[in-house]
Amino acid sequence: MFKPLTFYIGLRYTRAKRRTQFISFITLTSILGIALGVTALITVLSVMNGFEAELRERILGMTSHATVTGRYGQLDDWHELDQKLKDFPHVEGAAPFISGQVMINADRRVSGTMLNGIMPDYESKVSEVADKMKAGQLSDLIAGQYGIVLGLELANYLGVIVGDKITVISPQINSTPAGIVPRMRRFTVVGVFKVGMYEYDRNMALINIEDAAKLFRMENAVSGLRIKLDDLFNAPQITQSLASALSDNYQVSDWTLAHNNFFRAIQTEKRVMFIILLLIVAVAAFNIVSTLVMVVTDKRGDIAILKTQGLTSGSVMGIFMVLGTIIGVVGTLLGTAGGILLALNVETIVPAIEKLFQVQFMAADVYYISELPSKLVWADVYAIASMAFLLSLIATIYPAWQASKINPAEVLRYE
Repeated sequence: MFKPLTFYIGLRYTRAKRRTQFISFITLTSILGIALGVTALITVLSVMNGFEAELRERILGMTSHATVTGRYGQLDDWHELDQKLKDFPHVEGAAPFISGQVMINADRRVSGTMLNGIMPDYESKVSEVADKMKAGQLSDLIAGQYGIVLGLELANYLGVIVGDKITVISPQINSTPAGIVPRMRRFTVVGVFKVGMYEYDRNMALINIEDAAKLFRMENAVSGLRIKLDDLFNAPQITQSLASALSDNYQVSDWTLAHNNFFRAIQTEKRVMFIILLLIVAVAAFNIVSTLVMVVTDKRGDIAILKTQGLTSGSVMGIFMVLGTIIGVVGTLLGTAGGILLALNVETIVPAIEKLFQVQFMAADVYYISELPSKLVWADVYAIASMAFLLSLIATIYPAWQASKINPAEVLRYE
């Protein structure tokens, strides 16, 4: 079917004569349609891959790979548990924490916030917040001095900077002669962090764990231990082993449980987006059908003459399959090259467009992150290119089969 003569004639049919310029135009639009579809598919999937990777990195930069808590919401023997975890396989570090919801007041501004009590020396073992400080240091959280570190968006909302005083209001209550009042404590802002994720930058504050124990009346207990693992993707198996090794007085969870629905939703969205954009590629690929039908109609006389000279029906079919395959290959290659270039440079192109038109595509208070990340996965590129080529090849079958069924006697009778 695909002899040199067949390939040569199929290649020759890609160039139209003057009287068939419209067919050449349709061929060009088919190529461009496939190229644009493949480019869009590669770029969108790369952006979604980057979005997922960036979210995972930022979430796990502030939260832990795994968490051990007490069955009743607190750990009284966390020092002993910390020593056990040091000898446990795959555990790289652990840090105690005390967590609770509070209200923060600065002048006339009030905001609900998640307040985390941490040990600055331990915190760097399990999170990256020490590397995300915009002002001050985690080491400035000294026990007894009641210092507090705020997220950048929270600090901006409250209108405070390092050195300002704020009031932290705990939901726990004090009984006084004047009645029941909430527990309050004045704190001094000693630092500001920015992780680039609005949820944390707007709704999180850090204090020393001893100050948190006094505020929440935890005494020598903590809420739990945050754990860093050597392989975050193996967290479910490791935490299961850890739970089996510990007694029933402890509860062990990992990041996949805490954010399972979120990342599952992203995966579902990726699959749906892939199918939608693949349909665009399919529509472009099946434009080849109309192109080849027009070429077959235009070349009926040529096909009849070639058949009378001994060209078989299989070879005629091969001619038009070669023509359609060339259209598909060129479109796929152009689209793949365009998609790769766009995916690798989207983090530069998008800010330039935003600056040029004075717009912001991803507002920080609406989306989890305000930049448009991109992560090119070569397996996706190979899969997209292969499917585009396969769809193009399938689209050639029917017109080529119709061409092979042309009867030379009927065609040449009217020539």
